[in-house]
Formats: sequence, structure tokens, C-alpha cells
Amino acid sequence: MKPTLVVLAAGMGSRYGGLKQVDPVGPSGEAILDYSVFDAHRAGFGKVVFIIRKDIEEVFRRQVGAKYEGLLPVDYAFQDINDLPAPYTVPAGRTKPWGTAHAIRAARNVVGEPFAAINADDFYGRDAFARLSSFLTGVDAATRPLQFAMVGYKLDLTLSDHGSVARGICQVTPEGKLTGVTEMTKLVRTPEGAENQENPAAPVKLTGKERVSMNLWGFTPALFDALESRFPAWLAQRGAEEKSEWYIPFVVDEMIHEGAATVDVLPTESAWFGVTYREDKPLVTDAIRALVDAGEYPASLFGK
Repeated sequence: MKPTLVVLAAGMGSRYGGLKQVDPVGPSGEAILDYSVFDAHRAGFGKVVFIIRKDIEEVFRRQVGAKYEGLLPVDYAFQDINDLPAPYTVPAGRTKPWGTAHAIRAARNVVGEPFAAINADDFYGRDAFARLSSFLTGVDAATRPLQFAMVGYKLDLTLSDHGSVARGICQVTPEGKLTGVTEMTKLVRTPEGAENQENPAAPVKLTGKERVSMNLWGFTPALFDALESRFPAWLAQRGAEEKSEWYIPFVVDEMIHEGAATVDVLPTESAWFGVTYREDKPLVTDAIRALVDAGEYPASLFGK
């Protein structure tokens, strides 16, 4: 069974009458998302599912989904703020969705095979998808504890030269199993590697070689049952807040510490690209051009 690519894209909004998708960064106008779908397809993924909002469905299908329909099957699921288990309802004043775990939960009725979950606006690289495809193709969904995976990037390959970034620093056993993630929210590049400057009086020095999570996950469909069983407890604790968010790394961390799941950290030497700051875009464009020139990608992903 080929794995599915699940793309978290509900955060896309409208701009200039169209979608607020990632700006073109490829030589033929490709967005970062195009490279993720292209890499997933050639790594053996059999379908792509976009998690979007119902109000952008028509324009998303036309401007984004239609590009891939000749490449592999495309399906959609909808993150809806009202999609809550009984007896919970949306609290007065809340307008934002419930976070990445809620977004992945939205795919529970359209995904029945092992799957990768990614952000729509991050460039993950060919090697990352190949490693995750290999894991998902061989995973046994019936095994307990559940078997999940996360692609781990070198910290120094994910930093910006234009300001601080937030990253999850992974704790990994010698056998490659994830034991925890430490969120650091003000990481900057230094001559020695990196430094977390959340507390200027006591900055945390890092080598830059630490493995970090960039939200490229591999799951079996058993995750959906875990999400269903855990969501009510989270809502009971945090659901009355206007801006609380249920994040997938928090769910995974809980499952690891409860012994309900193991997570293989799949190390990649791929560089992660993202446009955190406006000044990052030319660097991303240049990096992709270099990959095209090196033969990693065709000059036009879709032959147009």
C-alpha cells in the first residue's frame, strides 16, 4: 500500500483575490509546495490530501490542486472550527482553528493508509521524502506501541541569517528513537554553531549539529483513534480558551511518555528552506536554482 501525503494548508487565506500561498520560488514559477508534492510522488507516495478550509475550497482546487491531478490522485479534507466531539462547542469569541492535531484529525475519513504530514509552506528536500516513504512502506500498523517517524534536520541547516527562529531540539537515543523535544524560541546562528537567546543573561549554546523537528511526520492511521480518544481531555482542560491550540508534537510527546508510541528519528542531510523573514526569499530562490542546476529537479516541475 502506497503512503499518502497529507498537507496542512488550512492556514492559507486570500490575497490579491487569490490564495495566500507561498510566493513563487522556482525557475518556472513553482511554489515551495510544488516541490513537496513532486518529491513525495517520486518517493512513492500514492495520493495527496490537502487539509483546507471550506471557504477556500473552490479557489484552492483551481489554483493549487488542479496542478497535481495529472501527477497523482488528489483529495481534500476540511478543518472546521465546529468539528468537535460532543458535548463540546466553540467558546464565545473564538475565531481561530484548534491547531495542527485538529487539522490532521480532519483527514480521519479520507486517509486509511500510512501517511506523512507536512506544512504547506516548507521545503523539505528529496532525501527527506525518500526516507519517510521507506519507513511508511515497511511499517506494521498493527504493532503496539504504535510506530511513528519524524525526519530530523541538522539545526544549522534550518537557521535564518536574518533573525531568530523557533525550533524543536530533539532528544534521541543511540538507537534513533525520539524521547523528547525541547522547544527553543529564539535561536540564532553564531560562529560556533547556534545559540538560544530566550534568556539573554544565560544563552544556551548549541553546536548546530543537533537534530530538530520541522514538522515532517510519518504516522499510521491508528493515529486517528488516538486523536479521537485524547481530544476530549484536551478540550476539557483548554477548550474554553479563545486562542489555545492543540499541536501534534504535544500529542506525540504524550504518547511517547505513556508508552503508547515510538518515534523513529530519520536523519537527513537535506537542507530545510522556509521564508521566515522577507529577506529569506532570495536565498530560497537561489538554493532551489542551485538544485535545479545540479540536476535534482527539472527546470519546470510540470513540463509547462
